[in-house]
Amino acid sequence: MSADTDSVPDVLGLDHTTVTGWGRTAPTAARLIRPQTYEEAAAAVRDCGARGGIARGLGRAYGDAAQNAGGSVLDMTGLDRVHAIDADGGTVLCDAGVSLHRLMEVLLPLGWFVPVTPGTRYVTVGGAIGADIHGKNHHVSGSFSRHVLAFELLTADGEIRTVIPGTPLFDATAGGMGLTGVILTATIRLQPVETSLMSVDTERATDLDDLMARLAATDHRYRYSVAWIDLLARGAATGRAVLTRGDHAPLDALPARPRRDPLSFRTSRFPSAPSVLPEGLLTRTTVGLFNELWYRKAPRARSGQLQRISAFFHPLDGVPHWNRVYGRGGFVQYQFVVGYGQEDALRRIVRRISERRCPSFLAVLKRFGESDPGWLSFPVPGWTLALDIPAGLPGLGAFLDELDEEVATAGGRVYLAKDARLRPELLAAMYPRLDEFRTLRAELDPHGVFTSDLSRRLGL
Repeated sequence: MSADTDSVPDVLGLDHTTVTGWGRTAPTAARLIRPQTYEEAAAAVRDCGARGGIARGLGRAYGDAAQNAGGSVLDMTGLDRVHAIDADGGTVLCDAGVSLHRLMEVLLPLGWFVPVTPGTRYVTVGGAIGADIHGKNHHVSGSFSRHVLAFELLTADGEIRTVIPGTPLFDATAGGMGLTGVILTATIRLQPVETSLMSVDTERATDLDDLMARLAATDHRYRYSVAWIDLLARGAATGRAVLTRGDHAPLDALPARPRRDPLSFRTSRFPSAPSVLPEGLLTRTTVGLFNELWYRKAPRARSGQLQRISAFFHPLDGVPHWNRVYGRGGFVQYQFVVGYGQEDALRRIVRRISERRCPSFLAVLKRFGESDPGWLSFPVPGWTLALDIPAGLPGLGAFLDELDEEVATAGGRVYLAKDARLRPELLAAMYPRLDEFRTLRAELDPHGVFTSDLSRRLGL
């Protein structure tokens, strides 16, 4: 589970738990069930009750996708076995409750890496499929489901189905936010690597146009690419950024000492963020100072720096419970994508955020490649921007509603795994295969066994 749960007595005498997403903005109470076997998972599904149930992994979805007010939440982290590794062919069969962190520990010494990782390695395989996660390599490798060869799905009728790519059930489940059933196991195709280090190039971009030009011209040279943007910069510096790109370092790029143990997986860990922090810690002034320092300390251009995998992909994982930095009110992570050819829409949105002075120090821009098959999968070819904003910012809801309208008008969409506030009337415009998803879900689960706060809010 995650730290964002607290046991509370239910008025009916049942032991319920207050559950939130990583953003900690919309807590709801549910009955928490922790199956340890497939049989216990099937029994939990049968015993979900009138309010249904939803599977949950490590609690890193930012919004309300893994919450179920008044119903059941199935903590799947007890199903965490790695069953088989094909070290020659590069595949792994594992339980859905296995984390990407665990897979890295097991696979890196064998010369393999997970095909896609988001900004945290504390995501379960089931969650990675359910949210169809993407990473810094989408422009090359697509999202997680593109590398899934098969998975076993426990459906509402109690059956365990083997699901393969190219079938409607696969496409509904990949990005389907757990609403087609409970993923039990998955077989994943892996990425070969020679070392556990990254070769990283870093450069500064003076503004948003400079950044987009650099990305468009040279992204094809890199497997991984991401840009941190200063969303408090204004005027001629609007959208200034630090661009970081790289690939897995080959063995011959390592100095003599690390070459002795090239596939070791080392991580850094700092003290946990305190459970109680002063409110108002993240203001425009403090975030503006951080952004200025972060931009200035970045090199104008540097090539071939060796970094640990954890530093390149997951710097925030080194600070346990970093989400507490935003205080009791939590934060909203807003991520959208607009297609290529809609650069003016991206410019307008960045300018509006900058003029609004939203105190965001975690803002990243990436480029997406080809769309993935999931009907509710988020990535489409284009530009995606993600930013964190303290939830208590005055007028934030209305402001984000306006951005939603702009995104939808540009033919874009918001990421459901990070959402806790999208208005349902915009969903069909953003996800044109929504009706297909609803139809299949109604056939597969006519009594609504699998449900969540997200599905009720958006009418999924």
